[in-house]
Amino acid sequence: MSRTPQEIFESHVYAGAVTRNADALAENFTVDGVFEAPLMPAGAAFPRRLVGREEIRVGMAAYYEQQAKDVRSPNLEKSRYVLHTTADPDVFIAEIDTVFDGDGDGGDVAVSLVQIFRIREGKIARLRDYFAPELMS
Repeated sequence: MSRTPQEIFESHVYAGAVTRNADALAENFTVDGVFEAPLMPAGAAFPRRLVGREEIRVGMAAYYEQQAKDVRSPNLEKSRYVLHTTADPDVFIAEIDTVFDGDGDGGDVAVSLVQIFRIREGKIARLRDYFAPELMS
């Protein structure tokens, strides 16, 4: 069954940023899927490159476990995104402004990023996630 870019994107965000469910996140990818964060420095807590559904599952589970003390979740009412389709029907781009509620010490924290999705048979074959690395520390 083929899913729309909207459905794929929403499933990815819910599994990752909202629920931090590495199993559900990995299931959004093809068996040989690639999840990349090209701007991350080597050795960072957030994985720079994960290849294959199982490596994505294990790598993101480890990251989510490390981040368990960070209870911030995105404020979905304040956050915004725009999906851009391309000439290639298997590629779409997500332009995202995620807002995290302030922790009492200050105002909201906004994180802007761009994700490029390459899809195969309704699953993510490759995802490139571009964001400022210091936001993930």
